[in-house]
Amino acid sequence: MIKSMTGYGSAQSGAVKIEIKSVNNRYFDFNVKLPRAFMALEEPLKQQAQKRVSRGKLDVFITLDYAKADTDKVTVNMNLVTAYLTAADEVAGVLDPDSPRPSAIEIMKFPDVVKVERDDANLEELSAQIADVFEEALVAFNAAREREGARLGEDLEARLVEIERLTAAASARNPVTVAEYRAKLAARMAEVLENTQIEESRILTEAAIFADKVEINEETVRLGSHIAELRGMLKSSEPVGRKLDFIVQELNREANTIGSKGNDAEMSRIVVDLKAEIEKIREQAQNIE
Repeated sequence: MIKSMTGYGSAQSGAVKIEIKSVNNRYFDFNVKLPRAFMALEEPLKQQAQKRVSRGKLDVFITLDYAKADTDKVTVNMNLVTAYLTAADEVAGVLDPDSPRPSAIEIMKFPDVVKVERDDANLEELSAQIADVFEEALVAFNAAREREGARLGEDLEARLVEIERLTAAASARNPVTVAEYRAKLAARMAEVLENTQIEESRILTEAAIFADKVEINEETVRLGSHIAELRGMLKSSEPVGRKLDFIVQELNREANTIGSKGNDAEMSRIVVDLKAEIEKIREQAQNIE
């Protein structure tokens, strides 16, 4: 099943929340917003995403609830606390023996008493958790892209059915065009030659030359082949966007050739409608991975 290049997915576990959004892009473009302490995860996460996504512009937002994350640990220098209290007692003994000793909160405000350090062990756990949550977000993201891809596939199938109808109409119109040309040719020759007897073989020869010039059987057969190939791509689980671009070019080439061979208003109308449907497929192909 084809996938859209646009999608959204998210996942959350504990302190980690991850959102993934994507838009169309010719290549794979990965952008992630991480807390500074986890910047080393950018490349591993990119490689993790590339296993599931071949092209598109991905924006990944990773947020941590620091109240739950426990990325820091607080240590108290008790030797320094004792030294501060001893010093406070000495000062009180000189100035006012009855003065109260500093409270715990006051002592913690003294320089270098409290030290906040990064808890590396917990950061490792969080890094592993980020990778797990990112995988969950990727699964949700791909599921959204598959749903959108299914809608795109339905639209493309409808376009292919219409192209088949128009191709059949062009094929049916082709011999009519030749017959009309033969009739017009005979009328013009009769008008020019007036009463002179017109050789039927001459008219047949001219009509045959014209029929050869406007014959579109090869083009309609190739159109049918391209349509069958497109239908196969729509069922593929592999990325097909770039291949679709190429097939659309081939469809357009055959339509242009039919248009150049057709020389009446009805055939021109068919070709205009045919090219309009092909253009709609081209536009939709820009959305497919």
